[in-house]
Amino acid sequence: MTGSGANSAVEWLTSMAPDPEACRDEWERNPLGVALLPAGRRWDVLILPGELGYPTLDVLTGLVDRPGPVLADFGDSRMGFFVPPGTVARWLGTGVRGVGSGTWIVVPYPGRASGGMRWLIPPDGSGTLTDTSLLELAMHEAAANLAAGEGDGVRDGRSGAGGAV
Repeated sequence: MTGSGANSAVEWLTSMAPDPEACRDEWERNPLGVALLPAGRRWDVLILPGELGYPTLDVLTGLVDRPGPVLADFGDSRMGFFVPPGTVARWLGTGVRGVGSGTWIVVPYPGRASGGMRWLIPPDGSGTLTDTSLLELAMHEAAANLAAGEGDGVRDGRSGAGGAV
């Protein structure tokens, strides 16, 4: 992501910060290229273990042209799917952590390499989020495929090991 796409994504993300200018400054000063942003206002984040997250993302990208933003930690052990606000308060699935109202999440600067956190699907700046129903459907299909032995949790040579989203 370069140019105006990255600028739009930065504007969208920093609009959630209590002080957008301070957030931009933090991204510039932080050697890891990350900042803390509050969840719950315009998005929540559902965090899946990497061994389920990658197959879920594969299924999800087969269902929609472009899901909402998706983060991965440095060891690919966790993935964070950006979903509509309020999702975490209603989520009943097990094995999935939620970042919602009253919580914060580490977010890398869009379009730049960071200290391990990275965007698998960067924000597009328009506010596109992953539809929760489609994410749940994709998770069920991915889990069924894993249980049937059709996947081993490894995608593009990555496996779940260490780190945190």
